[in-house]
Amino acid sequence: MTLRVSRTRRIAALAAGLLAAASIAIPQAEARTRPLTEHERIIAFWTPERVAKAVPRDFVYDPATKQFALRGKPGGGGGGSTSVTGSSWANGGEVLANTGKVLFAMGSSYFVCSAAVVDDNNANRSIILTAGHCVWDPATGFSTNWIFIPEYDTLPARLTTSGSFCASTKWGCWTASSLVASDVFAGEPGFTTTATLHDYAFAVVGAGGHNNTQLDAEVGSQPVSFSALSSGTDTWLFGYPASGKYKGNDLVYSRGSLGFDSYTGNQTYRVTSNMTGGSSGGPWFAPFTGSNGTGTLVSVNSYGYGGVTAMFGPILNSETSAMFSAALTTNANIQV
Repeated sequence: MTLRVSRTRRIAALAAGLLAAASIAIPQAEARTRPLTEHERIIAFWTPERVAKAVPRDFVYDPATKQFALRGKPGGGGGGSTSVTGSSWANGGEVLANTGKVLFAMGSSYFVCSAAVVDDNNANRSIILTAGHCVWDPATGFSTNWIFIPEYDTLPARLTTSGSFCASTKWGCWTASSLVASDVFAGEPGFTTTATLHDYAFAVVGAGGHNNTQLDAEVGSQPVSFSALSSGTDTWLFGYPASGKYKGNDLVYSRGSLGFDSYTGNQTYRVTSNMTGGSSGGPWFAPFTGSNGTGTLVSVNSYGYGGVTAMFGPILNSETSAMFSAALTTNANIQV
């Protein structure tokens, strides 16, 4: 028996099919045309090619010119006895997971620094401590396209591949929604002696990584102290140096007795270290437990002096504390 379908039923069936197709096609079209979020745009910006062009942003004092110059090899000044001047960190633990590499743009140039995640007791954002010169430049203002990559050690072999850079990392990338710099640091005409005293900054990041989660929920965080340390304090320095013998793909540490920089009137710290450019913004800890990689953040890698093996860092203080408080609530780049 031959089944016959009326013309009316055929038209109804065709219309139903078109509606079903439209219900599928419209969301797909919306997905193709939806503007990228700022987080997505920054992630897309950092192609492997741009990452490869990023260079260290570090400052060294040149005695001949009596000025700080942007160099690829920070270090300098003297500073007490030390047991480690610069060695690959092999103990794992918290410090490996929550210390990372930073990528950012200033004008048309791309740079790298280091940074660490700090405790914030805020479920809706995570806070990262780094150096002031890793977020601000007097010529270009605040950095752009700022991303943090925790535990960068796992990535480098894949940098030559095409596609998403962040997709190749262990944890993914987190992008800065806000940057907080010292107004004194930002008010200087360049990296001056005054600027060294205020060379700290915070970055605020929202959900990110491979799982669109909060950074500190993924990799943990470390407490930060805003009190000055005493001379001789056992201090541990970490970072991702990327010049000289270092290639920027390994977490390196130094450990030494804390001293002070006489050239700044003993207003900044110093610890013997041979870490080079790219380590700027990396965390200083005192105290620190090497067995599990936990400690209290007390400063960051900041600057050095040509020809002398040491790293200098600012003293965290009430200004730094006020900046941290601002980072807990701000939704914009600000100077404090």
